[in-house]
This record gives sequence, structure tokens and C-alpha cells, in this order.
Amino acid sequence: QVQLVESGGGLVQAGGSLRLSCTASGSAFNINRMGWYRQTPGKQRELVAQITSDGETNYADSVKGRFTISRGDAENIVFLQMNSLQPDDTAVYYCSAKRSGVSRVYWGQGTQVTVSS
Repeated sequence: QVQLVESGGGLVQAGGSLRLSCTASGSAFNINRMGWYRQTPGKQRELVAQITSDGETNYADSVKGRFTISRGDAENIVFLQMNSLQPDDTAVYYCSAKRSGVSRVYWGQGTQVTVSS
């Protein structure tokens, strides 16, 4: 089992910034991909950004140029720097992790991000 704990969500005005953090624990070895997804009521969870163990990144078109995903010095930590936030970025943000050779995707409990106009 891999446990993921997110932090850093909150309320911010449009144009502001937030930094989300996610720490993996438990059987947090051989993690080859970590990412951030977001979800709003009535909508499917969507990919925001992901990063592989090789450092390759992938972003949703809606956040390119504004959000940056990175990994900490410890490989079980991932950050999401969110700049120029807009009201459409309001959602619950979830951290995800996948281990090499394991099909299951692990999820955190989510952290609320609210952007006021």
C-alpha cells in the first residue's frame, strides 16, 4: 500500500499562486510516476500534470505555462506550483502515484483549491 498526503490548498484571489505538496509513504518504492488531477462536482477527474521518475513531464493544455510539476530531493515527494490562478482552476486536487509493475493507481484524499474572482 502507498499512502499519499497532500497539502497546500486554500483560497486565493485570481492571479495569485499556490504550491501543493504530496508525500508518499508506506510501500513507496519503485514509484515511476506521480501526478496531480483535479475534479469539480458533476465532472470527471482530469489530469493536471504528471512527472515520471526520469523527469519527463506532461501538462493539461489549460495549465501549460502557468503550472509546474516537480519532484523533491526525496523521490517520494511531488510539488505543483500554480501561478496565475483563475476561477476555472477551482477544484479538489488529488495526488496520484503509480509503482513500476503494479497496475493500481494510488490516490490521496484531495485538497481544495478555491480561486475567487
